[in-house]
Amino acid sequence: MGLHFLMAGGGTGGHVMPALAVARELAARGHAVTFLGTRTGMEARLVPAAGFGIEWVQIGGLNAVGVVRKLRSLAQLPVAIGRAWRLMRRLRIAAVFSMGGYVAGPAVAAAILARIPLAVMEPNATPGFTNRVAARWVRKALLSFEETARWFPAGRAEMTGRPVRAEFFAVPEKAPGGVFTVLITGASQGSRTLNRAARESWPLLAASGARVHLIMQTGRTQAEEMEKAWAAFAKPATLTGEVTAFIDNMPGAYARADVVVSRSGGAVAELAAAGKPSLLVPFPFAADDHQTRNAEAMARAGAAVMVSDGEMTGARLEEELRRFASEPERLREMSAAARRLARPEATRRAAAILEEIAQESLRKD
Repeated sequence: MGLHFLMAGGGTGGHVMPALAVARELAARGHAVTFLGTRTGMEARLVPAAGFGIEWVQIGGLNAVGVVRKLRSLAQLPVAIGRAWRLMRRLRIAAVFSMGGYVAGPAVAAAILARIPLAVMEPNATPGFTNRVAARWVRKALLSFEETARWFPAGRAEMTGRPVRAEFFAVPEKAPGGVFTVLITGASQGSRTLNRAARESWPLLAASGARVHLIMQTGRTQAEEMEKAWAAFAKPATLTGEVTAFIDNMPGAYARADVVVSRSGGAVAELAAAGKPSLLVPFPFAADDHQTRNAEAMARAGAAVMVSDGEMTGARLEEELRRFASEPERLREMSAAARRLARPEATRRAAAILEEIAQESLRKD
């Protein structure tokens, strides 16, 4: 008999995409899946598009936010927890899967109060605020870095890696030669630093005479500005590109790229799965500076080059891309190093863990 699972976590694609990967695996195993999220996050678009039901809460962040927003979020929290608790009881939720983040907070609190088994995914070297607070009640913590285990009770952490869509693992190795293709993405929300550096690099790339194609995911707030700037830029035939707010088929974009320029949140797991060399620019204001820790881990493994946000200029971007393009053997080595970090079983293992903790709870009842 199928069970019913609740997926909690949203706001950004980095929270939603792994949950969707696990949801698809659970559905394939005959279970029902419902998401809990906000109408303003990426989940509002991505979850219905994937064919899953979603219920709504109103909640804001508590960590690294201003006093006014924190007070507003605290006021919303009891109502959101109550709604999540009633939802779990009505749907007879067997277990909750949390990707962390403020959207997951009410569901995590309600699961603890209702004594519903809770599994959390912590893809970063340092756990986020929600997962740190909930750590002692977590039935199972699914990790990507060994050092993260110290935050959770002994015996409750497992190195699974971050769930990634199967399409990323199917990305073929790209043979060097021809037009050098670069994917520049600031994740689902976009990055002002990467967008600015990309714009500054255009004249430098044009002057170099190298055959380069840029795929630029800008985020919705800067898409129009970047599109107009790209259209107005006097491009030589050697420099081509495309500007888009959001790339729906990211595995396809990875397949086209020789190298990916990216932030270093959830993207690091996708880069590993796809075996893509990368230039990582950590977002300096990420909670607990986890993006820097992620980028450092990728760089230590030889899979990426890390450049700080403050150093990422158009000149630095053009310099790094020129170096990548001139060293095809280095790109192959980075690709192999990235694939060694991949965990293709992460999605299936996450689904199996949810089944295990749910069935264990049912036996106790």
